Amino acid sequence: MASILPTSAFNCFTISILIFSFIAIQISGEDEDPYTFVKAINPKSLNLRKEKLSHFKFYWHDVVSGKYPTSVTVVKPLNFTPTAFGMVNIIDNPLTIGPKLNSKVVGRSQGFYASASLEELGLLMTMNFAFIEGKYNGSTLSVLGRNPVFNKVREMAVVGGSGLFRFARGYAQARTHSFDLKTGDAVVEYNVYVMHY
Repeated sequence: MASILPTSAFNCFTISILIFSFIAIQISGEDEDPYTFVKAINPKSLNLRKEKLSHFKFYWHDVVSGKYPTSVTVVKPLNFTPTAFGMVNIIDNPLTIGPKLNSKVVGRSQGFYASASLEELGLLMTMNFAFIEGKYNGSTLSVLGRNPVFNKVREMAVVGGSGLFRFARGYAQARTHSFDLKTGDAVVEYNVYVMHY
């Protein structure tokens, strides 16, 4: 009988060690789980510098007329509404330094706008400003928002970016510079304020 007690005590001790070891492995290995899809990282590992605020000013040319339009209607509006409700245009509009179409091009606005209001001409804007000038060549800003086109100033959100605009956030203000009633072509001044690294 005396020989059973030490063996039982040894077995209990061994099982306790195994259980505590298993728990310790589970706790210490949580961040190293090979099946996890997210982990915390140090921002310095991405070479992020101090965040800064930049102001960009350019002109957006929506050309719907002529042989080479930069804005094309891909979904026609519903007939019963004066606001062109339901219309969708795909765009690849030039962004220029000045209001003239032949002024220096600094990028393209690529995306779409859709008439999303029954009561006023209010557009849903989803576009990327793809820059081709200077150190921003190849970088983009993503803009999303509501554009009630007859308001003097419209504001949309900058929701992100790529290249030098990774982690970007901010807002874009649009002001109509000119609108041609005959052709439907428009020039819009954009002032974009962006927080970025």
